[in-house]
Amino acid sequence: MLNNSLEDTGYAAHMKQAFPNSIEELQRRLADQGYIADLGLTTSIYLALKLKRPLLLEGEAGVGKTEIAKVISTLLGIDLIRLQCYEGLDVNHAVYEWNYARQLIHIRLSEVGNDATKSQATDLFGPDFLIERPLLQAIRGHQSRPPILLIDELDRADEEFEGYLLELLSDFQITIPEIGTLKASTPPVVVITSNRTRELHDALKRRCLYAWIEYPSFEKELQIINMKVPEAEAALAEQVAAFVQELRLAELYKNAGVSETLDWVAALVELGKHELDPETIEQTIGIVLKNQEDIQRIRGDRIREILNKIRTSHS
Repeated sequence: MLNNSLEDTGYAAHMKQAFPNSIEELQRRLADQGYIADLGLTTSIYLALKLKRPLLLEGEAGVGKTEIAKVISTLLGIDLIRLQCYEGLDVNHAVYEWNYARQLIHIRLSEVGNDATKSQATDLFGPDFLIERPLLQAIRGHQSRPPILLIDELDRADEEFEGYLLELLSDFQITIPEIGTLKASTPPVVVITSNRTRELHDALKRRCLYAWIEYPSFEKELQIINMKVPEAEAALAEQVAAFVQELRLAELYKNAGVSETLDWVAALVELGKHELDPETIEQTIGIVLKNQEDIQRIRGDRIREILNKIRTSHS
């Protein structure tokens, strides 16, 4: 008990030292970690941490939702536990399951073993046979230093699983019939992301603070490029940022995210390019656009039109 008390005291002292004193300080520290956040998003992050409420982030794919959880983890010096959602996700993969192979081995040993072995095998549904998945890990496994729990792309999971999260987000507890109810002594920091392929339930949204992340402006995207790919020459970085901005206005099936922009710049640097030209764009457009119909719509004259436009406007 004394050790736990010391650990709790140490954790509280660590969090007090690591926690930003203001929204402006948080914004600066996010930038120090390589994440450029506007004041509105920074305010949502700050309040979610301060009020100990889950943070729901929605926006198009590739705008930096997942990265926020990673940066907060580094900024606060605590572990990150990630649950990647997908269609058909169930309790066995998200919360817990029983180690059936180990249970079977103990049953076999009890059949041929001594009385001590038989005694050890009696409780096959105890903690020793429990495999903890991300949600249970976040509740139970880090009591002295709660982690960040990232529930990534919740909109990909079924509505039934979304409903299961309500107990977790309300009371930060999980009920296992064979063991009982396990409750977090200190709740984890929770970040939920959604690409909005479907609407999330109001009941879940009411439990969260909310922020929508837009595609960045030209100035912000250029700043991100300069921060993440500093070896890119100024002209190349500016042209890529402007070209991607134009692509997002072209009514394509799948817009390029910031991650694609950074991949494109890094690839162009590797190719030794100092600025954009039509031939290079033709050869590398698959890095920034990931849909064949979109690529066909942009190739040829459309590439030259966009390139001429950005050269004129940014000359």
